[in-house]
Amino acid sequence: MVDGTLTFDDVLVKLGFTDKWKAEGREEGREEGREEVAKNALARGLPLDMIGEITGLDVETIKSFTGPDA
Repeated sequence: MVDGTLTFDDVLVKLGFTDKWKAEGREEGREEGREEVAKNALARGLPLDMIGEITGLDVETIKSFTGPDA
């Protein structure tokens, strides 16, 4: 709150939106982190099944990181 006036962030907190968005943002960050670890592991030649065990990603998803769009 600035000078008694609610900011946009204050309104979001009062409406309960920020907790949901924070949770969604954390999950997106975790997913991006798993993907980054998988890509790095692929670049170092680790087997797909091992990368899957480490990251929790399925082998098909990991394989998609090696395609032409990767």
